[in-house]
Amino acid sequence: MPRKRFPIRPGAIVPKRETPDINPFKIIKYILVTDKAIELLHSQNTLTLIVDRKANKPMIKRAVEALFDVRVEDVRTLITPRGEKKAYVKLAKEYSAVDIASTVGIL
Repeated sequence: MPRKRFPIRPGAIVPKRETPDINPFKIIKYILVTDKAIELLHSQNTLTLIVDRKANKPMIKRAVEALFDVRVEDVRTLITPRGEKKAYVKLAKEYSAVDIASTVGIL
């Protein structure tokens, strides 16, 4: 008769949950307004945001889509030398990043 097995890590068997629904205002700290950010805004239809350090790309995408009622095409992230997380959010062609910036009050 075979012996009953005991897993080493019983919690590893439990399926992982999806990313939790977090308040978009906690994920996005502020929109970055620099010369490079404004150039990307006009040329590549891209918003430059400073976000929470623990936020991942799907969380950032959902937060931008919820706050600004747009469709996000791509999210790229990096950690700055200051320790902040910067996200470059490219919007779909049917939406304008310049319009969003003007409604927020950047331009």
